[in-house]
Amino acid sequence: MKKILALLKKVTFAGFLIYGYNLIAVNFDLMLPINFITLSFISFLGSPALVAFVLFKILIL
Repeated sequence: MKKILALLKKVTFAGFLIYGYNLIAVNFDLMLPINFITLSFISFLGSPALVAFVLFKILIL
């Protein structure tokens, strides 16, 4: 039960992290979608995954 609760906390934090980033990034047209892929990567890898997604969006797309 503790592992499920810890995973739920990580996913919730990742959702808030992406949402907060999108509030700032809307001015620069660099928004990230809040979907299963971004939530899973950011909840497991943390903020470095968010930086990687942003760099990917800037450099590739």
